Amino acid sequence: MTRKPDEVPAELMQELATLPVFYALEGRRVVVAGGSDGAAWKADLAAAAGAFVEVFAASPSPRLEAVAAARARLRLIERNWRADDLAGAAMALAVIEEDAEAQAFRDAAKAHGVPVNLTDRPGLSDFTMGAIVNRSPLVIGVSTSGAAPAFAQAVRARVETLIPATFSAWTRAARAFRPRVMASGLDFFARRDFWRRFTREAFARVEHAPQDDDLDALLEETRRADAASARGRVTLVGAGPGDPELLTLKGLRALVGADVVLFDDLVPAAVLDLARREATRINVGKRGYAPSVKQEEITALLVTLAKEGKNVVRLKGGDPMIFGRANEELSAIRAAGLEAEVVPGVTAALAAAAALEVSLTNRDTARRVQFVTAHTSDGKFPEDIDWRALADHRATTAVYMGNRTLPALSKRLLAEGMDPATPAFLIERASTPQQRIVAGTIGDLPQRVAQETLDGPCLVLIGATLTR
Repeated sequence: MTRKPDEVPAELMQELATLPVFYALEGRRVVVAGGSDGAAWKADLAAAAGAFVEVFAASPSPRLEAVAAARARLRLIERNWRADDLAGAAMALAVIEEDAEAQAFRDAAKAHGVPVNLTDRPGLSDFTMGAIVNRSPLVIGVSTSGAAPAFAQAVRARVETLIPATFSAWTRAARAFRPRVMASGLDFFARRDFWRRFTREAFARVEHAPQDDDLDALLEETRRADAASARGRVTLVGAGPGDPELLTLKGLRALVGADVVLFDDLVPAAVLDLARREATRINVGKRGYAPSVKQEEITALLVTLAKEGKNVVRLKGGDPMIFGRANEELSAIRAAGLEAEVVPGVTAALAAAAALEVSLTNRDTARRVQFVTAHTSDGKFPEDIDWRALADHRATTAVYMGNRTLPALSKRLLAEGMDPATPAFLIERASTPQQRIVAGTIGDLPQRVAQETLDGPCLVLIGATLTR
């Protein structure tokens, strides 16, 4: 049975606790009330954003005095704040302990139409200030709306490791290069291609500070691609075995930059959700023994979309080069004069081995790993396999899509001389919370599996080294 590619409508944004915004304060006046170290931090933050800051504090802390001395745009006024101090301010920040004074500060800010933030008083604040990753001009804010500040800090720390401090050089370069890119003569599609190349280079060379010759090289590379009519491109991305955290960073970057995502049924929703909201999602699922989109339609669709100038991601479960018919898609894409790239993924055999917590190789018992598919394109049991190699006791075999043909496979391997006691496992939905393992031997695994109800993708591992 066949089916047609099915475009999946983008879902509405899920409920947001707060709306994240980035407030431009360059040259504007910000009022800070309070003399504590917390007030010093707020004042320093506003000054770092380019604001002219006035801090009202009758008893400033040593930290606040130090910040005031270091910041030319910060003026420390050693008295308590007054309501008219807030007139004309772009923003009001305060660290106030007394409830009545905090309410009065809130009322004064509201009377003057000034957005206000009071530390640890979300009910009196118009906005909150989260944890910050500063790679200016790239700035990343993390907020839990006050529910778990420690968690926000932990997330910030994780982001810090992914985007090192040296990355700020690339964001500054992007700002400096933009006018020259706009004046380069490249059209809209070519400019978008330039920034895709720029981003790929940035993540590949995060420690490098880009120079003018980097800009010239990227512009020339883009012009060559444009001259070859390679405006659109297709990236084959391995989505991994199911756990979204097993998607590679390179795969994530490709997915985030896609205009269109063609995905298989085996790709979990948690991975698909990582694509940007504006991206078109098209289900081109192919499943054994179930209605499937013809490979010819998928390949033609990839070429058509790329010729329209789209950045297309073909998202495949596992690794695109393992039983994913990638050769057919790559041949058609390149024959059309389009760019193609492959981003490998974690294939199911590796996730299954991790689930068993056993190695697929062993210097004494298994020096070879072989991947085979358990059925042909018409769903039948394959007969053109090197059965001697498959039955070799020194090899570990990963059998993809091996659930339905497992009885025939077991029978043939036993006939080829494989020891019936050879360990064999069926792993369903490897790496996911629904993962299930059926353990046995090549002699009895078919009977064990027959007693189970399986509805997810399955992989069979066979080999003497798989002793748990």
